[in-house]
Amino acid sequence: MEGIAHRTVEVNGIKMHIAEKGEGPVVLFLHGFPELWYSWRHQILALSSHGYRAVAPDLRGFGDTEAPASVSSYTYFDIVGDLVALIDTLGVDQVFLVAHDWGALIGWHLCLFRPDKVKAYVCLSVPFLRRNPQIRTVDGFRALYGDDYYICRFQKPGEIEAQMAKVRTAYVLKNILTTRKTGPPIFPKGEYGTAFNPDFTKPLPSWLSEQDLAYFAAKFEKTGFTGGLNYYRNLNRNWELTAPWTGAQVTVPVRFITGDLDMVYTSLSLKEYIHGGEFKKDVPNLEEVIIQKGVAHFNNQEAPEEINNYILDFIKKF
Repeated sequence: MEGIAHRTVEVNGIKMHIAEKGEGPVVLFLHGFPELWYSWRHQILALSSHGYRAVAPDLRGFGDTEAPASVSSYTYFDIVGDLVALIDTLGVDQVFLVAHDWGALIGWHLCLFRPDKVKAYVCLSVPFLRRNPQIRTVDGFRALYGDDYYICRFQKPGEIEAQMAKVRTAYVLKNILTTRKTGPPIFPKGEYGTAFNPDFTKPLPSWLSEQDLAYFAAKFEKTGFTGGLNYYRNLNRNWELTAPWTGAQVTVPVRFITGDLDMVYTSLSLKEYIHGGEFKKDVPNLEEVIIQKGVAHFNNQEAPEEINNYILDFIKKF
């Protein structure tokens, strides 16, 4: 990770840690759960060597960025507010945006709320999730998949944290990061158990080293998982707050990339949404959808060279 600079900036009332490298137009990378700036290690090195300034924060509640104690401090508005302030702090008007998982959801809302800040968006794993005015988000998930669907299990503060503590931090991270199980993650009743990934007793995959896992584990040992879990705990609140944007389109140019083994792509009827024309209705400047064969959820880490090339190839058009 040589040459990556680290600093802390004040944004939107919190202290945020950012990793950055390179000179040129800014590419802003947003990680997901349970992740950190470190998830973008391959992309930071690649983009900075091609004439871009790569910037990857630890998002609110993660890693070395401040984690407000209140559950209600993790809405789309709080986190998008952090990013607008960060973009201003970087001294630029606009950024290229690259985001994955929860970062992708935040990315869609940055594009929705402040399209003036984003030149183009490379979105990994999580497509735009259209707001359904008929049912609150978590209630909709519960109706589809029951109380043990992972997002439902994450709702009650402290409960899943206690179950995670029983199996320990490194176990949780390995269990999630190495999963290749498709379809909706349904947890065993009353415990964390094998959670996302019944097959994870195997050795680590070639793309995730013991050193990588140890980096993630050291940070989450220090912070716990509550900051990240609080994002899920605000899904119903976000549904309420985003009522004015019902039916709104994202007008930023977008390239969407996911693996065919991704648990998101293979849940929630999202394949039909992505390929059936509805995604393009919500995101009229969706320029391309790329499905990576044999790749699972953490595609930025599993297939980094391919992802780096897809990012570079797209943003150089603008």
